[in-house]
Amino acid sequence: MRIVFMGTADFGASCLEALAGAREHQLVGVVTQPDRPAGRRQALTPPPIKTLALKHGLSVFQPERIRRPEAVEQLRTLAPELIVVVAYGQILPKDVLSLPRLGCVNVHASLLPRWRGASPIQAALLAGDEFTGVTTMLIDEGLDSGPMLLRERVEIDPDDNAASLHDKLAAVGSPLLMKTLAGLADGTLQPTPQPSEGVVCAPKIKKEDGLVDWTQPAPQIRNRLRAFTPWPGLFTFLPMEAGPRVLKIGSAAVEMKTTMQGAAAGTVTAADKNGIVIATGEGVLVVRELQIEGSRRMSAEEFLRGHRLAVGVKLSRGA
Repeated sequence: MRIVFMGTADFGASCLEALAGAREHQLVGVVTQPDRPAGRRQALTPPPIKTLALKHGLSVFQPERIRRPEAVEQLRTLAPELIVVVAYGQILPKDVLSLPRLGCVNVHASLLPRWRGASPIQAALLAGDEFTGVTTMLIDEGLDSGPMLLRERVEIDPDDNAASLHDKLAAVGSPLLMKTLAGLADGTLQPTPQPSEGVVCAPKIKKEDGLVDWTQPAPQIRNRLRAFTPWPGLFTFLPMEAGPRVLKIGSAAVEMKTTMQGAAAGTVTAADKNGIVIATGEGVLVVRELQIEGSRRMSAEEFLRGHRLAVGVKLSRGA
C-alpha cells in the first residue's frame, strides 16, 4: 500500500518507525510542519518527525499551509492510496481528504468521542480521568468527528503526568495503527460512526494556563500540575523585596485538611524539610519540589536552605 505520513510532534514517532519498517507498505513521503525557531537562542529547529524521516532516508515535504494548491498538488504527485495523520497540527482540507482511495487515517490520543481536539492528553489529566486510550479513525471535515476504526483503552495512574501518559499512548498507537491498516487492506475493518453522546472537546493549551489559581481545590490544582508537566508547567509568583519572581512547582501532594485556621488561599501555612504547605480553596497542596526563576529545580528542603519563606507569605497570580 502506498502511504504518505503526516505528522509533526513526538507522538507520531513510533507510528512513523512502524511504517518505515513495514515491508507490506511503501512509505512514499512524509509531510511535516516547517522548521521553527526554538530554545533561548531561537535557533531554527526541525520538527521531531522530520529528523526521524531523514534518518530513514524518506522524502520530506514541509508546506507552510497544507491547504495551498501547490501543497495539494505535491501530495497528488505522490499518488498515495492512504494518508496516515498523527499529531500533524493542521486541519486537512477536502482536496487532501479526497486524494487517497482508502481515505485518511488519524491516530488520536483519546477514546473518542471524549476529548476531541488539540490537547486530549492534558484534558484527560485535568479532568481527573481514570482511563483514556487511543482511537484510529477516518478523517472527515469536522474536528476529530470521523468514523472510528479501532480503539484501545489505557489506564491513567495517579502519578501520571502529560509526559508519562504521552509515552504510554504513543506505545499503544503504533501497533493499533498497523492493525488498522491491515484491516483496511483486506476489507475486514469497517468504520463505526461516533456516538452523539459523550462528545467533549480539548482546547489548545496556552502558556498562561499554567498559572495557579489558589482558590481552586487542592486536587484540581494537582491535576493541573500533572496536565501541564512538562509544558507549560505549573507556576505562581513569590513576593520578594526586588519584586515578585516566578516560582514553578515541580511535584506536590494533596492533603484534605487545613493547617492554619482561616488561611487565605495561596498562603504558606508551613515550610520545612517535609514540604511547603499552601492553603487552597479546599485542602492544602504540599509542594515537594520547586524551582525559582533563574535557578534549578530542587527539593523543598534545598530551597528553604537558600531562600527565606516565612509562614504567612501569600503567593500571587501576577507581578
